[in-house]
Amino acid sequence: MNALIVITNAPDRAVAQKIAHALVEQKLAACVNILAECTSVYRWQGKIETAGEVPLLIKTRGDLYAEVETAIRSMHPYELPEIVAVPVERGSSDYLGWLSAATATETS
Repeated sequence: MNALIVITNAPDRAVAQKIAHALVEQKLAACVNILAECTSVYRWQGKIETAGEVPLLIKTRGDLYAEVETAIRSMHPYELPEIVAVPVERGSSDYLGWLSAATATETS
């Protein structure tokens, strides 16, 4: 099982909670950490922008990435949401086993 941490940012806590609950409910994520609001500085359409955002750390399996991305895009209000995945190279075998079990479906 190859675990991933998928990172995205929501414009506010309500959107972050909506995404987090949906991903866990659909067994696309074992856990989603909703972090404290941060300030993002970025270039968008030729201008430097600053915005408050709520980061999410989504713990999932690598084979679910495409479904996770599709689900985030369907709920996210941004035209171009940040969705990046970082592979988990090492981790507690108990935790990784739980992650796998928490995202298992009858067909996986």
